[in-house]
Amino acid sequence: MRKLLPLIGSSHGGGRSALTCRYRCGDACFHEVPNTSDNEYAGDVIARAYSRRAMLRSAAVVTVASAAGTALTLSGNGSSASADPTVEAQRAGAAGVNAAGARGLRFTPVAPNTADQVTIPEGHEQNVVIRWGDPIVKGAPGFNPDKQTAAAQAGQFGYNNDFLSLLPLGGDYERQQLLVANHEYTDENLMFKAYDPANPTREQVEIAWAAHGLSVVAVQEDHRSGKLTAISRHRLNRRLTATSEFRLTGPAAGTDLVKTSVDTTGTKVLGTLNNCAGGTTPWGTTLHGEENFNQYFANAGLVTDPTQALRLKRYGVTAGATERKWERFDKRFDVAQEPNESHRFGWVVELDPYDVNSVPRKRTALGRFKHEAAQPRLTEDGRPVVYMGDDERFDYFYKFVSSKQMKKGDSRAAKEHNLTLLDEGTLYVAKLTGDTPVTEFDGTGKLPSDGEFDGSGVWIKLLTTSPNGNVSHVEGLTAAEVSVFTRLAADKVGATKMDRPEDVEPSPRTGRVYIALTNNTDRGKPGKEGATEANPRNLNKHGQILELAENFDDPAGDGFAWRLFLVAGDPNDPATYFAGFPKDKVSPISCPDNVAFDPHGNLWISTDGNQLGSHDGLFGVATAGERRGELKQFLTVPRGAETCGPLIQDKRVLVAVQHPGEIDGASVEKPQSVWPDGPGKIVRPSVVSVWRKDGKNIGV
Repeated sequence: MRKLLPLIGSSHGGGRSALTCRYRCGDACFHEVPNTSDNEYAGDVIARAYSRRAMLRSAAVVTVASAAGTALTLSGNGSSASADPTVEAQRAGAAGVNAAGARGLRFTPVAPNTADQVTIPEGHEQNVVIRWGDPIVKGAPGFNPDKQTAAAQAGQFGYNNDFLSLLPLGGDYERQQLLVANHEYTDENLMFKAYDPANPTREQVEIAWAAHGLSVVAVQEDHRSGKLTAISRHRLNRRLTATSEFRLTGPAAGTDLVKTSVDTTGTKVLGTLNNCAGGTTPWGTTLHGEENFNQYFANAGLVTDPTQALRLKRYGVTAGATERKWERFDKRFDVAQEPNESHRFGWVVELDPYDVNSVPRKRTALGRFKHEAAQPRLTEDGRPVVYMGDDERFDYFYKFVSSKQMKKGDSRAAKEHNLTLLDEGTLYVAKLTGDTPVTEFDGTGKLPSDGEFDGSGVWIKLLTTSPNGNVSHVEGLTAAEVSVFTRLAADKVGATKMDRPEDVEPSPRTGRVYIALTNNTDRGKPGKEGATEANPRNLNKHGQILELAENFDDPAGDGFAWRLFLVAGDPNDPATYFAGFPKDKVSPISCPDNVAFDPHGNLWISTDGNQLGSHDGLFGVATAGERRGELKQFLTVPRGAETCGPLIQDKRVLVAVQHPGEIDGASVEKPQSVWPDGPGKIVRPSVVSVWRKDGKNIGV
């Protein structure tokens, strides 16, 4: 690699319950890995050339990637709940952490705990902004868990909120914003009394369809604090569900690969499914990643055509009946009857939240896979670049570079132009190379002899789309096939297998890109790839975060440098790494999932499936300065919940508390959490806002 310059408890995998695995992703981690290519694993290719740099010690200066000669400046050297006895040992790892810290992170960290609440730092307050079932659209009734209907749910806030975006309204609405939320999936066991998973009713299925999708809801800001309150029935409030109209655009649109008996044009899709994380564009729209869509489609095992069967298997489409049994009520969820319907999901969706009449668009130029997120940045000449991860064990990391420049302003012409930006450009997949011999990696996670896990990489072209025609860069595949079967295209060009690349976020300050690699407990098992430089631990249950710097800081370029910024786990474990920061002064963290930046350039990380005995939470970590790598826990979520959609503004932190109470054996009759409304009330996924009691900015 080019020289890098120094710069100023559950047994069900990943800590999730079996109930969460069933309903969120269709037990993805307990099925055969869809990627059976012989592409090298991130680090198999990374551990090649030997670096002679001296060992960096824990408090030493940490270097960051010099992107092909251009160095990036980066140097490094409720109320709070008490820790539960079962995780008291974790406190030692954060014993030295206090209210001091990088600007934006000056708060007393929350101790690991198992409290059935949202636990926040001392000196802070919180409120529930909106709950599942709260009415948001005109005419929608108030929530009644005993009288749910599909029509009511279609006007109410959806289930299992994930990605969050806040957009300004301005003008006379200075203290109002638009909250946009994804609704990833439904857990019918926690929604309906006496639910029978083997025999759902049509009414229950239609309510679940209406509980999926997206919500747009205006919120009012309290002028004295960071409290937000949902404005019911605002003129811009909107629900989009599994039966709303969406439009396919880009190279796959109108092709035979996406036509069905209902839509012979191949351009009109009903619904969006399993929207996980997303992104907010500089031109005022939101992006939403369709992730574990494969679990909604049944009977792939009945498909006899070998090519079609191979494609379905590569995307993990269910061989038999699905968990929710939707195929009983609509043939489009049965691939034996509608072989192309599943091809109409697995895309990045673009929504204009300011136009209640707009039809959201599925952008097929960005490729089809399990999209965890899609966060854009702009090139110097104003072209958007979107970074994306495919959340699957041993799958890939992508980017899309638009060929069109964004137009500034709010004119109709500018808006119409900007809504075409993601239809023309080039789709790439990443191939990583390392700088340390493979013999140095024994699966324990110890640092290599050069003192850090790092290397370089290239972006490989897959597809270019333009008004003059679409071009496949993959031998044997048409442009439409690359778009629809992107995983197979990436297999063919030798992309690097990763440990579940989930959320991806470019720093708005430095341009460096941070990729959450949540975990991969298959690493090092018999017949599976072992430890490598980018994935230094076998049976990797805690995950890591990779930091990437584009060559010459050009997001449209074809090369990059990378390093592991954080190797998660108990700081007392020698295998963990926090960018060289002293490990006795950080909070323990496990299974990084969503990432976001605060106004000060710090990275905030939410977790999913904590394997350290504590509940999942939200953490802030400095990415620059002498405190680079100092990680502090800001909050924890209730029993069974996952922390999603972190959004950090000057005066507030927002999180989506997803699937609270989703613990094995839980049901409406036997709840495992009483959050957010207390005993006797149904458990409801919700959005929470946190602010300082004194009204000052967060963390300063």
